Amino acid sequence: MKEEIIRIVNEEEQNLKDIFAKVNENSFCNSKKVLDAFHKYKISESHFGKTTGYGYNDIGRDAIEKVFSYVLDAEDALVRTQFISGSHALTVCLFALLRPNDTLLSITGLPYDTLHEVIGIKKNKSSLATYGVKYKQIDLVDNDFDVDTIKKVLKEEKIKVIAIQRSKGYSTRKSLTIAKLERVIKEIRTVSRDVIIMVDNCYCEFVETKTPLTVGADIIVGSLIKNLGGGLASNGGYIAGRKDLVELAAERLSLPGEGKEVGPSLGLNKELLQGLYFAPSVVASALKTAILTAKVLEKLGYDVEPKYNAERADIVQNIIFKDKEKLIKYCGGIQVGSAIDAFALPIPSYMPGYDDDVIMASGSFVQGSSIELSCDGPIREPYIAYQQGSLTYEYGKIGLITALSYMEEECTQEKK
Repeated sequence: MKEEIIRIVNEEEQNLKDIFAKVNENSFCNSKKVLDAFHKYKISESHFGKTTGYGYNDIGRDAIEKVFSYVLDAEDALVRTQFISGSHALTVCLFALLRPNDTLLSITGLPYDTLHEVIGIKKNKSSLATYGVKYKQIDLVDNDFDVDTIKKVLKEEKIKVIAIQRSKGYSTRKSLTIAKLERVIKEIRTVSRDVIIMVDNCYCEFVETKTPLTVGADIIVGSLIKNLGGGLASNGGYIAGRKDLVELAAERLSLPGEGKEVGPSLGLNKELLQGLYFAPSVVASALKTAILTAKVLEKLGYDVEPKYNAERADIVQNIIFKDKEKLIKYCGGIQVGSAIDAFALPIPSYMPGYDDDVIMASGSFVQGSSIELSCDGPIREPYIAYQQGSLTYEYGKIGLITALSYMEEECTQEKK
């Protein structure tokens, strides 16, 4: 590690005490809510049990879904290890809610890359489009919802589902806070009481103390290898919200007539409960790592989004390098500062579901985990690194110092 970089990081860290205090305050509130849920549903060692095969009468699985419902302000929740990713959970939800000739309206512009073939934006023989589901989108304006256009479309056309993606994905826009979400939902309800409002909540859980369901969304979707898994969940995802909509999703995941009654936990109940228990603290560590990263990188002359003192909606920190090699080297440094596969060198390569090559540094205990310290980005201008996670703030700080030291050393060697 470079001594000068350590000095800069330590100096900038001293200026973040008030911001960190607010993060800790939110973590306390969210921790209290999780503990209240555990107490309300009398979570005990008996809920750690294992079911196989069909998964009938899995009391632990059923208790987990009650706990998640409470924590997320939902009527019901589907929390299953059968979901392989957040994108899979979103796909199940979309196919559950939409029928031939229905229209899906995205009001946050183009969705995340992995959903393009799901929807049919990019051709795929299994897409929603091949089932006759129509798709429209309305772009954000100045990083906020285009309310006038949304209301106009709702008045002129029959829309079945409105999709909102809170986190930015591989885009340059800002992520969306609960306050912005609350405002647009109120406006939507002045025009339509029936349209289903579905929110992609990935990367956003426990960043604030409210959820999209608290402010009127109908259903939310997320991954357990992001925030709510607390770094312990080895896979899985959730769909939560209105009971009738969750049941539709359950019957799409399993089969009509059985829904939530089937699906074995395979001995993973303990790690899901323990992961949720740790999640508020882990998310706080990820946020503090992101804030420190923003403060230091801006000090070093790079553009960052969000700024260190901005209101945050998710755990993702953008670093706009405007330089392909710096993006690659920074991600390489994050890998060097990781616990697992620190000796490996990430290189840009093809990934299923993405149009561009992607570089991904993720020395994680769980493959692809975004709540552990990781950094990735598509190899396209303006060459943005999307950094997220860190199970503890201390490891995040070490990872940042290591990444900057590695990037400086590699750039110096190139000049020679």
